[in-house]
Amino acid sequence: MLSGRRLAVLTGAGLSTDSGIPDYRGPDSPPSNPMTITQFLSGPQFRQRYWARNHIGWRHMDACEPNAGHRALAALEDAGVVAGVITQNVDLLHTKAGSRTVINLHGTYARVICLDCGATMSRAALAEELHARNPGFTERAEPVGGIGVAPDADALVSDAASIAAFRYLDCPQCGGILKPDIVYFGENVAKEVVQQAYSLVEDADALLVAGSSLTVFSGYRFVRHAVARGMAVAIVNRGPTRGDELATVKLDAGCSEILALLAGELTPVSSA
Repeated sequence: MLSGRRLAVLTGAGLSTDSGIPDYRGPDSPPSNPMTITQFLSGPQFRQRYWARNHIGWRHMDACEPNAGHRALAALEDAGVVAGVITQNVDLLHTKAGSRTVINLHGTYARVICLDCGATMSRAALAEELHARNPGFTERAEPVGGIGVAPDADALVSDAASIAAFRYLDCPQCGGILKPDIVYFGENVAKEVVQQAYSLVEDADALLVAGSSLTVFSGYRFVRHAVARGMAVAIVNRGPTRGDELATVKLDAGCSEILALLAGELTPVSSA
């Protein structure tokens, strides 16, 4: 179905599970309770909890490496088969794998922004500040069950006392609320980012979805858009997705092995 077609690709958390980042809704996913934007803004206690857990979780995410699925999509882009990737993930693994055209639909974990003055800083720079304010925290607050890190770099930290004593940071410029530059549950994706993603779909011949349950509308809208344009849609995901009835082809399978296989099948063979 995909042979000879230029592809737009939509990816979700299921693509990164083989890199050691659990997804939200897969068959083997750990229990998760992602913080909503309403909670984050509602009071200091929520921000304290978030930054304490994120102080553990972001380090794990930053250390993760791309898997065979990420590398396959980068290779398909190099071969001219993939026009670009729209990803719901904030883990930057597509960029690490070498993909060049990547629309980070929900932002990335690597930057922090002030909601009041708009100032930004890197997550690494913030980590240095948080480490100075909370000596010994990372040693005391080991994540539950070893890693226990969610796709948004949240970590299930077992030491409640350490979380309650955690000292987080407000904006050094204006004293406003610092927030990771990612789209929280309950927030909307920026209109210009959505339009970039629509344009990528419209410039392609088919849409390939990898590792997304399409439960949230931010990703599902692109499947609907592709179908409305008469495009073929292929979905690779472990377990059912919201878009199964719209798909031309659905494979209930892991992303790494299927995308690696596709890279071999769809990459044009150079003549000697």
